[in-house]
Amino acid sequence: MRVYLGVAATHGEIPVRVLDRARSAIELAFPVPPEVIRGREWHGRGVSLFGWSNEPDDLRLPPLLSEHGGRVLGLNGHLADPADVTRLPGDDVGGCFSAWWARDGELGASTAVNRVCPVFHAETPDLHVIGSRALLVHLVAQPHDRVEHDVLALQSMVRQGFFLSDETPYKGVSALRPNARIEMREGRRAITETPLPAAAPAPASRRAKRAALDELADALLGTVAPLRDLAEPVNLALTGGRDTRVLAALLHAARVPFRVTTNGLDTHPDVIIARRIAAELKVEHTVIAPPQTAAKDAVLVEHPLERAWETLRTCEGMTSAYESIVGYLPYSGRPTMSGQSGETLRAGSLNLLQTDLTDQALLRRVTTTFCKDERLFTAEANEHARELARPWQERADRLEALDHMYVWYKVGRWQASARAGALRRGDPVRPFLDNRVVRAALALDQGWRLSEEVIYHLVLRFAPRLRDVPIEGKPWRFAEGMTRRRLPWTRVPPAHLPTVRTGGGWSWRTSPGPVLTDVLRRQVLDGLDALAPIVNPDEVRALFADPVVRKPALAWHLYTVSTLLTGLYPGKRPEGLERITVARPDPAR
Repeated sequence: MRVYLGVAATHGEIPVRVLDRARSAIELAFPVPPEVIRGREWHGRGVSLFGWSNEPDDLRLPPLLSEHGGRVLGLNGHLADPADVTRLPGDDVGGCFSAWWARDGELGASTAVNRVCPVFHAETPDLHVIGSRALLVHLVAQPHDRVEHDVLALQSMVRQGFFLSDETPYKGVSALRPNARIEMREGRRAITETPLPAAAPAPASRRAKRAALDELADALLGTVAPLRDLAEPVNLALTGGRDTRVLAALLHAARVPFRVTTNGLDTHPDVIIARRIAAELKVEHTVIAPPQTAAKDAVLVEHPLERAWETLRTCEGMTSAYESIVGYLPYSGRPTMSGQSGETLRAGSLNLLQTDLTDQALLRRVTTTFCKDERLFTAEANEHARELARPWQERADRLEALDHMYVWYKVGRWQASARAGALRRGDPVRPFLDNRVVRAALALDQGWRLSEEVIYHLVLRFAPRLRDVPIEGKPWRFAEGMTRRRLPWTRVPPAHLPTVRTGGGWSWRTSPGPVLTDVLRRQVLDGLDALAPIVNPDEVRALFADPVVRKPALAWHLYTVSTLLTGLYPGKRPEGLERITVARPDPAR
């Protein structure tokens, strides 16, 4: 994982105390043990650029800081071709990255098309501060060491578990938008944005469809081609769904050696289907079961306070502890891959696979995304949510609005913060986050991508032998309800896997049970004063009125924001907390 920080003085030179604060704050803002952090600095006239990493050496290219064409450059993430570092910041560069540069009197940073490698910025009368960690930017920009939260901005964290804006939990700190550059020259700041690619009309013939898919398929193959020469196989986290299946087929087509792992019980649909995919492609498959009691009638989960602390530390209060964040391990160069953000190829699944595509229904989906659970929130919080929704509600193309909302927020905010857990352990390859792949996907008609016909064709193009392997959940959307005669292929796509009656699909997060519910309840209700600016106390109490909370995700979102505002982090890791036992439901009942 790499962390960058740039500081530019509005006039004169940067005060020494600001540079010293940056050096001391990195241990708090970088979620790895301090002893593994190494850094480099560059200082010019009125400008400083810092880079830190827990990578053990500079063997990965480009180095943490390097000089090209009279500029000092930093790269957060990776490039498909390391030689492209000289082209940064370039819109057509392949990889998953943000770029940083500096020279005398000049400092800048840029995001790629989906800002999944984020850039945060803050401004004071004396300084411009940019960085890849929001807390670090906040601490360096503050005139004191105290953390100040933007409580109103956290209303979207409670609603959705991530930010639906450019705000952060920290006062004065904002996230740079996708496809944007921020530059400081001689003390003046300028931000420029390039619109996301516009989608072409849906292709009307088989030939047109194949041609439209060529660029996307080539971009995907380009992301994994460098992996052929690695010393060991890629480890792919494989499920029974659509997105990781595309990656398994992609690696197979590119002749990249790989193996697959699946988390879950043997009876879970993910495990059943992943085992079959692995057999079809003749690759090694490992199943990782969750911790269970001796009788296997319950699972043991870490105490929510420990989970929340690690999530706040890793994701900086921008991802809910409801999500499973990858824990810390020493940095490893072993290649890993998962299907995160594969919905980009499915039009962001239009926020949970919208089925009604009328203008009124799509507008309602936009509004609900920003303004859900209004009764739970204060009038001020609801008005703030409506202000954030308004620009998206006013866009004429609703399909495009929802598609781009996915890129801006679900990838650019949720995924950007959540993937920090994996980045500190290595630099995983994420084909669906590649700059060129995302551009190629966004250029395809949203309705066509939403139909799942695009990814179905990709699977057949890369690995035809997976045609008859069932998928978990619902059937392919374009085939649902169609007869064989109406399909443009000789064979109907397979049906989804039938529901498993053994309870293998159960999850402790969605069925938390009374003991875990009580732990969540006590923290949230005891911290209501901190939450009062954004939620109605009576509605929060009603949410937790039952022995088992009915909306567990919302309960976790409240718990996460409550622990943030009551000072869990920054602070020491909680210790001595016992794991919570969550019983599995009896399948006979």
